Amino acid sequence: MTPNLSPASCDLFDLPCYQFAQLKKYAPEAIPQIKTDYKAAWENWRAVINRVSEHLGEPFATPHIERWCNGWQVRAHFFAYYKYRDWQDTAAILSVLLNQRRLTVSLDWHCYKAGISTTTLAHYNHWLDVLDREHYAAYDLWHGDEDEYADYPTVAQTADIRLRNADDYYNIGKHIERDQLGREDSATWIAATIRDLQPLYEACHP
Repeated sequence: MTPNLSPASCDLFDLPCYQFAQLKKYAPEAIPQIKTDYKAAWENWRAVINRVSEHLGEPFATPHIERWCNGWQVRAHFFAYYKYRDWQDTAAILSVLLNQRRLTVSLDWHCYKAGISTTTLAHYNHWLDVLDREHYAAYDLWHGDEDEYADYPTVAQTADIRLRNADDYYNIGKHIERDQLGREDSATWIAATIRDLQPLYEACHP
């Protein structure tokens, strides 16, 4: 069976807490099943992300897929990202995020890697200068420090796309809400969205 995402993929994250210390305190009997569910869901997630990679081909590198557990807690979302093979040392990424609300594909600045990036936030923000507002009118636009569960305006709804300060940046992307997942092939949709964002991703690199 072809791996795909569904509403149940989002429901995985409907937990009262994510740290094992808290789970052991309040629901120790649930931990084995939570681990089993997470492992199965993450294997499916990994299969979807790898199918996206097959769709994309060159010049993309092997995707980075965050693990379902970091040792002391299960994840509150699943996260993966793509980069060009020649730009793996930069912090501009094409990210894929699945949380309890939705699936998101976006152009993003990986702030956790900014310190070792060979490009700067100023380089990343150059995509704003080449943004075709008509082509990307239906894409959502949000500041990098906004909550992943927030409602975002579209490009068409945003008259002023100026940055607030030197540390500010925007994400631009698309979503599939929980209830809509499974109605189309997730890997195909993710790959198509990434391809559409490629010109902006390329503009992030000098």
